[in-house]
Amino acid sequence: MASLPPPEKEKQHNSSPVVDHEIDITAEVCPITFVRTKLRLESMEIGQILRVRLRRGEPLHNVPRALLDHGQEILALEPVDGEVYELLVRKCR
Repeated sequence: MASLPPPEKEKQHNSSPVVDHEIDITAEVCPITFVRTKLRLESMEIGQILRVRLRRGEPLHNVPRALLDHGQEILALEPVDGEVYELLVRKCR
C-alpha cells in the first residue's frame, strides 16, 4: 500500500524561502553597500526575495537597518564565515 505524501504545511515548514536574486556587496564600503542593494530591489517585483552577501562592521549594521526603514522585510541574517554574512530580504514596496 502506497503512503500518502506529507501535507503541504509540513513541506513548507521544512523548506527555505526561494531566492529570486542575489547580490554580493562584500567588496563595497558604506554608503555604496546600501545603494547597490536598493538599486537591485528596485529592479525586482514585490514579494521576491533578495540574498545579500555583506561584510561584518558598518554594512552589517547599516544595510538591514536601512532596508527596514524603507519598508522591506528582513527574513534572515546569518553568518557564512567570520567576516561574511547572508541577508535575506523580501521586497514589500
